[in-house]
Amino acid sequence: MTVSRIRSVLGGALVMSLAVVGLLPATASASAPTVVPTDKGAVRGATSKGVERFLGIPYAAAPTGSLRWKPPRPAARWTGVREAADFGNPCPVLPSGNGPRSETEDCLDVNVWRPSGIRAGARLPVHVFIHGGGLTNGSGSQNDESELVKETGVIGVSLNYRLGAFGFLGLPALTEEGGESGNYGFMDQQAALRWVQRNIADFGGDPGEVTIDGESAGGWSVCGHLVSPGSRGLFARAMIQSGSCTSGPQARAEAAGTAFARQAGCDGTAQAAVLDCLRSASVGTLLDASRSFSAGFVDGTGTFPTGVGEALDSGGFARVPVVVGATRDEGRTFAAGYIGAGKEAYLAFVQGIAGARADEVLARYPWPDTSDRFTAAYLIGGIMTDSGMISGIGGCGLRSLARTLERYTPTYAYEFDHRTGPGLTQIPGYVWGAGHAAELAYIWPSFNNGTPIAPLFNADERRLAREMTRYWGAFTKTGRPAVAGQTIWPGYHSGKGLMLALRAGGRSALIDDDRYSTEHQCAFWETMPGTQHS
Repeated sequence: MTVSRIRSVLGGALVMSLAVVGLLPATASASAPTVVPTDKGAVRGATSKGVERFLGIPYAAAPTGSLRWKPPRPAARWTGVREAADFGNPCPVLPSGNGPRSETEDCLDVNVWRPSGIRAGARLPVHVFIHGGGLTNGSGSQNDESELVKETGVIGVSLNYRLGAFGFLGLPALTEEGGESGNYGFMDQQAALRWVQRNIADFGGDPGEVTIDGESAGGWSVCGHLVSPGSRGLFARAMIQSGSCTSGPQARAEAAGTAFARQAGCDGTAQAAVLDCLRSASVGTLLDASRSFSAGFVDGTGTFPTGVGEALDSGGFARVPVVVGATRDEGRTFAAGYIGAGKEAYLAFVQGIAGARADEVLARYPWPDTSDRFTAAYLIGGIMTDSGMISGIGGCGLRSLARTLERYTPTYAYEFDHRTGPGLTQIPGYVWGAGHAAELAYIWPSFNNGTPIAPLFNADERRLAREMTRYWGAFTKTGRPAVAGQTIWPGYHSGKGLMLALRAGGRSALIDDDRYSTEHQCAFWETMPGTQHS
């Protein structure tokens, strides 16, 4: 199975499916405000329920006008005390489950949470979360770190970065101007991590004990930071939740960028004129032209000298402790668009991804004698999960990534295996299982897709939420997810390949490689080249 065949079948499925997943920003209630100095000026936060919050702090200048599609520049200094009780602007995005449309480029902010009473010099470990959204939507306001901070005593950080065409546009004129193009949003993340190194001690954090964590596109970003030379020394530990480890060449990014420029009305043979046109265009015009734009990391560049996957395979990455995991039914989220499809649509999907080997796939994922409007979505979701065909996310792709990482660095692997939770949204009759992003509400109760999720948890699910939060906090503190009184979570090692299956009601348990491989039919999918790393 070829990469191009899979991409043509899936199209924008990853980005569209991620739009199903959303959070509603939380706003801190102000009381007992605290002032903290930063390298650009002082900020005044707010206190609520034992947590102090400092929100919307600029870490870079607004990338507007001539600064569009350039590496992030330093933020301006301010005088007096900047109020930091509310989140800043989301970066420009189209409307999605991750939030409404935004046309504000002044968006490069960080948010900091700390336990009440903590002051400079406390040197607490730091957990930095990078949001998901397919590199095309989402914001740092979606992941309120309060529960993690309150429960485990770490410092929490989240951040915004440029998205979609604003953050990942490749163009010949941009490459000529800057030596590479297409990685601006990732450069923003690096600038935010450098801000953490310069400033987090004043908030009571330890710049030498920073853990970077991310889910979906955020996990993809964490994998990029493991590889990118410019991220070395900015973190001590890493967590990849349902993330990918892919990148593509500069030429491909430039071809996609040229197509985007035409869509935006900036066509022509003179590349300098095309770039001038794009930089003078309104945010709204560029957003409207970006509906089919696909963002990704660009290799063969200063940011990623080699491909991200190739660097991992050869051991060319930061050798820090890593947690890597996915959900049991990743594809249930991506396949929700197939609800209502029938047998013919299912057969066409399988033919599209497997070609001459379609019958082999159908023998393992057969259409049942009795079906309903969800059958196609469940079957396609199972194939998407097990094969790892969505850029290596979940199933056999997770197994492959864990086996690669553990050859070089301490690695802890998990599978979120609670399959009867509330689901991401209320679709009557649809069983989400442990779909993509199903784990987020257990660590970040603010996770919300328009319908509250965490408030729907039963007692067993609330217990799982506490356990997961403590595992995440323990890894942030020590580089080992070891929590007294909870299931022991050993490292992932060749031969045994032990993963922690996270389950509700205190029933989390270890699963070995044989069981996991059988569960996801990895022996079969290993014979289908391209599915696990596409």
